[in-house]
Amino acid sequence: MIPQTRAVAAPQPAGIPEGPADARLLHGWYSTGGPAGLTEHLERYGPPPTASGRRAADRLIRAVEEAGLTGRGGAAFPTGRKLRSVAARRGRAVVVANGMEGEPASGKDAALLDLAPHLVLDGAVLAAAAVGASAVHLCLARTRPWQLARLTAAVDERGRAGLDRLPVRVHALPHHYVSGEETSLVHWLNGGDARPTAAPPRPFEKGVGGRPTLVDNVETLAHLALVARYGPRWFRSAGSPDAPGTTLVTVSGSVRAPGVREIPLGTPVGSVVEAAGGASEPLGAVLVGGYFGSWLPFSAVGVPFSRAGLAGLGAGPGAGVLVALPRDACGLAETAGVLHHLAVQSAGQCGPCRFGLPAVAEDFARLAAGHTDPGLLDRLSRRTGLLAGRGACRHPDGASRLAATALEVFADDVRRHVRGGPCGAAGRRSVLTVPAAADPESEGWR
Repeated sequence: MIPQTRAVAAPQPAGIPEGPADARLLHGWYSTGGPAGLTEHLERYGPPPTASGRRAADRLIRAVEEAGLTGRGGAAFPTGRKLRSVAARRGRAVVVANGMEGEPASGKDAALLDLAPHLVLDGAVLAAAAVGASAVHLCLARTRPWQLARLTAAVDERGRAGLDRLPVRVHALPHHYVSGEETSLVHWLNGGDARPTAAPPRPFEKGVGGRPTLVDNVETLAHLALVARYGPRWFRSAGSPDAPGTTLVTVSGSVRAPGVREIPLGTPVGSVVEAAGGASEPLGAVLVGGYFGSWLPFSAVGVPFSRAGLAGLGAGPGAGVLVALPRDACGLAETAGVLHHLAVQSAGQCGPCRFGLPAVAEDFARLAAGHTDPGLLDRLSRRTGLLAGRGACRHPDGASRLAATALEVFADDVRRHVRGGPCGAAGRRSVLTVPAAADPESEGWR
């Protein structure tokens, strides 16, 4: 299991400059070993700068654009462009901070909300000022009542201090894999179910209450709060020219010190593993990006952990996930478990999720178990190819990518399973964290 709110007891990460630039997301935790209340937060960072007024708002948006900050929730969309798109729309906007973290292999957002809640709240309120919003919402999973209590207390603490022009409203949503998708959040806040809706219009055009809506991941907003304080040049002093800044990564699997790490973007994959204490046993592959991510052979350890660095391998950082798979584990069995979870956790609103994804998951389970028939591989390849780009949301796309990369990276295992049944590693303990795949319909979407 991944320690969901565990940061890592280590010095300031290598590659992050000292001085003012050491005030990164987990800087306070590295200094004190514990979360920061409002008093400590303000002593460390000072009060958040104002972004009220058109000129101040435009300065903040330009600073975010120049910083090169991209979304940390999975899509890596340029944050400055999102801010400017919402700010340019008519009508009072809405800001939604996304802390749902439905990715089972990720614990970074939970760690950030636990250790630095006021950085997230600073960023949400600053983003609201930048886009001219009149409402700010923080969406959390109702399955984490301790998190809800802490964030509600942090919002109340800020209210008593008179810190924010706009109070942040905290909401508890159903915790399903697709409930953190931006249209799911908007639909739920509008009184509907927490599942994706067809687009266009996108939330920035017509979102909560029919108003232009900025939806950003909580880590993205925390970075925004620091850019507002220290500026784009400071932000770009870490990372690489094409991938500036730091990012939070949840490292798990066969590493000696699993947990949440803050690394400069562009850090080689192998160095991320070393930052987590190194491999605890010989590794054969890594999963990058999470359940919507890609398998890579461990020979790719030199590739930079960034969108640009991983793109050449058909992969991406996704939700900031890296899982180290030991050489003697069965990657096909691991993938089969994840695909089953994704099939059960779909919204079930269109053909690819209702029929295609369950069929791929069933075929993959047969392959992992060695119960193959002559047409299985052709059928699996065909069905996997049909999933991508055909759903109302990106859920089938992620499952398709995971399955396709597993068939490629574990090709030797595929041949062995087809010829002689499951490998000896198929019954080994699972490395990936696959929750009990409860049917969302039984738990509800409201």
